[in-house]
Amino acid sequence: MKCNLRLGLIVLLQLCLLSFSSWGITPQLKEKSKAKKPLIVFVAGDHEYSGESTLPLLAEILEKNYGFRTKVLKSFPDQNAEKNIPGLEVLAEADLAVFFLRWRLLPADQVAMIDAYVKSGKPVMGFRTTTHSFNYPKGDPLESYNAWAESTFGAPPGWGGKSKHTHYGHNASTDASVIPSARKHPILTGVAPSFHVRSWLYRVLPDYPSKGAEWLMMGKAVNPDKTAEDQPIAWTWVNPYKGRVFFTTMGHPEDFSVEPFQRLIVNAIHWELGKKVPKNWAGKLDINVPYRGMK
Repeated sequence: MKCNLRLGLIVLLQLCLLSFSSWGITPQLKEKSKAKKPLIVFVAGDHEYSGESTLPLLAEILEKNYGFRTKVLKSFPDQNAEKNIPGLEVLAEADLAVFFLRWRLLPADQVAMIDAYVKSGKPVMGFRTTTHSFNYPKGDPLESYNAWAESTFGAPPGWGGKSKHTHYGHNASTDASVIPSARKHPILTGVAPSFHVRSWLYRVLPDYPSKGAEWLMMGKAVNPDKTAEDQPIAWTWVNPYKGRVFFTTMGHPEDFSVEPFQRLIVNAIHWELGKKVPKNWAGKLDINVPYRGMK
């Protein structure tokens, strides 16, 4: 009798679940599963490299192929608007923040939201001109944020100056290669040992990346406008706030159409979120954005 009763209860429970489904009622378990999907917030605001176009395409692929939630924030009304990136409040909910900025002059309240995220110790990713995200004039209360990349990413603190951070000319490009000692790093899973990108090489040596960074890739300038030394172009780090860091000085829009670069970035996003890096790769991603230059 007890066995029959137990069996009857199980059947009744299964019927209830089927009824919920047919009535369009989503079980709480599914809601909880959805809520656990990591949220990646992309913050774009650069004059030159079309981050506001490449990052949304990357975000769409991350949602479709890998099940992440994403939010893309952009300078308003366009990439040349240096004083406003609406929606930064969502950083408080983010599990990973990805920055592609260049010489912004954001108001104090918006900088405070970025600052709060970084100081929370959550992971951060940065592309190219994020080395010089801010450009406040001398004496401005926010002037110290001109060096924000140093404490956040272990990158040079702004453009030029004592760091001598510069590049090797707009007619140059870069041969990228994996550093042999880093070959087993999860971020480099399936990444070709060498490939070519359109980004002209950024100079970060001799003082950067910051002490403690793990260099993943080196770049060699092709057709440089001055004598060029090979430079680290991708690295990981743990910043002073205990946040995982991935930074790359690559990021020209044409780089995003290069398959090994695509895989590098997808891998890095998984690694930063503490997710297992995918061993299987579906193939080249459809990201094709032309270089527009400064407009």
